Amino acid sequence: MKRLWGTHFPLLILLYLLGDVTSQVNPGVCRYPLGMSGGQIQDEDISASSQWSESTAARYGRLDFEEGDGAWCPEITVEPDSLKEFLQIDLRSLHFITLVGTQGRHAGGIGNEFAQMYKIKYSRDGSRWISWRNRQGKQVIEGNRNAYDIMLKDLEPPIIARFVRFMPVSDHSMNVCMRVELYGCEWLDGLVSYNAPAGEQMSLEGQPVHLNDSVYDGAVIYSMTEGLGQLTDGMCGLDDFTHSHVYNVWPGYDYVGWTNESFPNGYVEIMFEFDRTRNFTTMKVHCNNMFMNHIKAFRQVVCYFRSEADWEATPLSFSPVVDDVNPSARFITISLANHMASAIKCQFYFADAWMMFSEITFQSDTAMYNTTLAPPKTGSGPPTSTQPGDDPTHKIDDSNTRILIVCLVAIILILVAIIVIILWRQVWQKMLEKASRRMLDDELTASLSLQSETFAFSHNNPTSSSAPSEQESSSTYERIFPLGPDYQEPSRLIRMLPEFSHTSEEAALTSTAVTASKAPTATVAQDGVPHYAEADIVNLQGVTGGNTYAVPALTMDLLSGKDVAVEEFPRKLLTFKEKLGEGQFGEVHLCEAEGMQEFIDEDFSFNISDNQPVLVAVKMLRADANKNARNDFLKEIKIMSRLKDPNIIRLLAVCICSDPLCMITEYMENGDLNQFLSRHEPEGQIALISNATTVSYSNLRYMATQIASGMRYLSSLNFVHRDLATRNCLVGKNYTIKIADFGMSRNLYSGDYYRIQGRAVLPIRWMSWESILLGKFTTASDMWAFGVTLWETLTFCKEQPYSQLTDEQVIENTGEFFRDQKRQIYLPQPVLCPDSLYKIMLCCWRRNTKERPSFQEIHRVLLESQA
Repeated sequence: MKRLWGTHFPLLILLYLLGDVTSQVNPGVCRYPLGMSGGQIQDEDISASSQWSESTAARYGRLDFEEGDGAWCPEITVEPDSLKEFLQIDLRSLHFITLVGTQGRHAGGIGNEFAQMYKIKYSRDGSRWISWRNRQGKQVIEGNRNAYDIMLKDLEPPIIARFVRFMPVSDHSMNVCMRVELYGCEWLDGLVSYNAPAGEQMSLEGQPVHLNDSVYDGAVIYSMTEGLGQLTDGMCGLDDFTHSHVYNVWPGYDYVGWTNESFPNGYVEIMFEFDRTRNFTTMKVHCNNMFMNHIKAFRQVVCYFRSEADWEATPLSFSPVVDDVNPSARFITISLANHMASAIKCQFYFADAWMMFSEITFQSDTAMYNTTLAPPKTGSGPPTSTQPGDDPTHKIDDSNTRILIVCLVAIILILVAIIVIILWRQVWQKMLEKASRRMLDDELTASLSLQSETFAFSHNNPTSSSAPSEQESSSTYERIFPLGPDYQEPSRLIRMLPEFSHTSEEAALTSTAVTASKAPTATVAQDGVPHYAEADIVNLQGVTGGNTYAVPALTMDLLSGKDVAVEEFPRKLLTFKEKLGEGQFGEVHLCEAEGMQEFIDEDFSFNISDNQPVLVAVKMLRADANKNARNDFLKEIKIMSRLKDPNIIRLLAVCICSDPLCMITEYMENGDLNQFLSRHEPEGQIALISNATTVSYSNLRYMATQIASGMRYLSSLNFVHRDLATRNCLVGKNYTIKIADFGMSRNLYSGDYYRIQGRAVLPIRWMSWESILLGKFTTASDMWAFGVTLWETLTFCKEQPYSQLTDEQVIENTGEFFRDQKRQIYLPQPVLCPDSLYKIMLCCWRRNTKERPSFQEIHRVLLESQA
């Protein structure tokens, strides 16, 4: 705007004094980027049919942008003749779009996906979608030939739309990724459709001249309805209608024409529909006037206006001077006398045998046209070319210039006031935060005392007391990286609850006391297990965007040692079978490994012959990962190499002599427990009738016991998993279960993770209330997740936990747990679940962390129930 009024203001005043001039939109100049690469188009206005992963979501499909993983990528491969996948852009208002740009995914050499071809669909209202075709009727647009070059393609004809979809096309199955930009300017006419009789054919010297509207995007039968076409494409016809600006088209292409023989009433009626009620000043009609061929401009036009439901009774009539001297095509300007209307119906009366129009434009209270003088709000565009017939002029409706200036001044003042208010609020908020932190430091005590816990399971009410370890991994999100660098700021969640509207520290005062000391502190409980302040916790940034376990620093030192306890594995012996998932720093692949038996410890066996390949999971760190990610990857290898339990996924070998760094772990042939159970049914009459594969209740309980056993092992080392769920439990032969960590990286389970305003990623349906509200992850919060995992298992993973609640309602429910006013909602008892097992679940979901059982107790009770 500043550039408009600063640089071009004198020219605008000159035009204001000169009076009425040509004002149609100029396609040769209307070529400015509309905001994908510049950021003016917001993330919420960019959507897609699907996405491969969170890092290849629609918002990353911006031309020449390298955020996320470098582009938008659909979830599945693009198949021939399939138009299911699309990237959609909402421009918020109608725009005249003349050019598009596309680019593939390069991502610094990691990616190499691009769309070789694509189609475009567009809509003006979001309900009716139109397939773009060029002037020869072809829909497919040639795309990219590599992943990094930008390909610009002129849209001939241009489109008028609010919504635009890019739809990748391929002649064979392939992975594609796209980054896009739209070029054009705002469509200030407000015209959304015109209805008119279909153009006719003239015979000139024995040759047919087609005067139809060949690019009309509405319905064309006997008349044209609900569309736009050549009368709004910005291309004015030449004086000689048999010639055209466009090459390789037929005579008469630029014009829509009618003969009076087809209209007994002597006029052609055209109705124009607009986006809203407008105050119309003028209408301009570009007409051919080759009177020697019996073609003249109209002799009279009668226009009716509709502002609400009914047409006004009194029409407006205008009669131009009939020109029998000059055969040049010309614009005829009709004053509309500031009529208010959302639709205009005009009857154009014949002055001769034929009448031909090539452009019709309207000027209303918001009419400011982008031609050679003023760039739009979105910035400068690519170099433009001038075409014959382009009119390098600019018009502002003179009746509203003063109002526009006043509005601009008012908007500037309002913006200045808003900026001042925002700055003042930020300063005030920082002052409050500093004061609250001082209060918190004064009131919190450095207490990590361990209290005995009592837990009862059986019907006979036997009790057993023990002192389970409750190792706190963190007290605030600012100190943890459980699922990625953006997994922070619980205040966004806390503020969704009224009682947490001021500060999260107030809630922390009512929870378990945590240390305020920065120095490592350790106490030893009765069972001899050390417990550490959160300042001691080492958090590893893993391949999949988070660490497997939260590890106390001292425990890590004791476990890791100086050397890696696994051998280097030859990369050439790995055969990649499938991509299981990906995260910010790497990917997880399913592979076959040859000769793996020679590289593992003697105490571990696959029960597979030596010459048979072994199925393994390979976690691969990207070569361009930062130094911290590489160091954490090596630390994770050290820790994983020491984890040896029958129910924990085992690290088998590594590839760390060269990039990319890899760790090779077990992979169970039956996949994860979530998918395994969802493919099975419980034993019973229904399963017999449907002939479905079944799993018995005893086998479900056996698998749950193994999960408890694996978690008992981790808790004995003070490891906190933080993402325990059936998706992170792998199933082997004979219902063997092993706990893993890469469920989050799989796109299959993206719906299980809640994203806070595009930042934090949380498995909230499995998380305890204190983890969601206070950022506290402990063995007690793992116990809460175990209860949810047990519930998943007994329901055969047929539905998501709290499926009847939205994500926001799940968060609200955690507030009910905090308030403890008996209004909290628990997961219901599954049909197959006996009362004794449901009581275990309820114990896992107790509000007070010290009242929840330990994994040692859970494992013992589950073992006894199998006896």
